[in-house]
Amino acid sequence: MAAVAAVIFDVGNVLYHWNPRVLYERLIDDDRALDAFLGDVVTLDWHLQHDQGRPFAETSAELIARHPEHAGLIRLWGEKFIDSVGPAIDGMPDIVRELDDGGVPLFAITNFSDEFWTPFHEREARLFAPFRDIVVSGAEKLVKPDPAIYRLALDRFGLCAEQALFVDDREDNILAARAEGMRGHLFRDAATLRKELASLGLLKVEINARG
Repeated sequence: MAAVAAVIFDVGNVLYHWNPRVLYERLIDDDRALDAFLGDVVTLDWHLQHDQGRPFAETSAELIARHPEHAGLIRLWGEKFIDSVGPAIDGMPDIVRELDDGGVPLFAITNFSDEFWTPFHEREARLFAPFRDIVVSGAEKLVKPDPAIYRLALDRFGLCAEQALFVDDREDNILAARAEGMRGHLFRDAATLRKELASLGLLKVEINARG
């Protein structure tokens, strides 16, 4: 097996916290009403259309037609989506920096709306600066775990599958990457990822000195 030489990251809930609840919990005081709104109106299945490349103007108009009483809150999904993306996950900026300092090529494949990606990427330009390329599903109209998005990414990144470690928080995405020949790491926290990166020789092993 070829040595792993590059790391491909997912973005949401790997590099950054993402939870739509954060966007609306300040606007809907009642937890039961909030759960109903997120579970029945702005659902993850509805949002998947944005990751697949559909414009928010279209999806929101359709949703408002079905739920006119929530028109204002639905529009906020587009206006304030960036606020649903929280801070970087603890330990991940350090891992990105250390990999880059060690000369490890960094890439990403993210399920993300193309129109929402632009302001977010600009806001987080410092963390993303070391990344050589990022495949955004909304721009390609392909979403993980479709095998086609992995093939497109490997071709664009100039990588053989065996050279890449793919890091994602969803098992179906990891299984699809492995099916294409990549090594996969199911992300749970930075400490566990750091151990695997060290085992692959991509990061130095941390030694805790006691004095």
